[in-house]
Amino acid sequence: MASTTTAARRLVSLVKAAEILGVSTKSVRRYIAAGDLDAVRLGRRTIRIKTESLDRLIDAHPVNAWRERSAPR
Repeated sequence: MASTTTAARRLVSLVKAAEILGVSTKSVRRYIAAGDLDAVRLGRRTIRIKTESLDRLIDAHPVNAWRERSAPR
C-alpha cells in the first residue's frame, strides 16, 4: 500500500520542473507565486513541485486554445 501512496505523490525539483515545462527556473518560481503550480517547501531552501500540478498546467494551456483566444474578432 505504501508504494501506491508514493507513486501518487511524486515531487520534482525546480530544475526538473523547468526542464519538463521548457522554461527557466525563474518562470517556475513565478508559476508557484501565481498559484499555477502546487509546491512544497522542505526545509529552508528546498522546494519541490507536485507532478500532478505540472500535468494540470500543461493541460490547461493547449496550443489550439491559445490560437483561438488570440484570433481577431
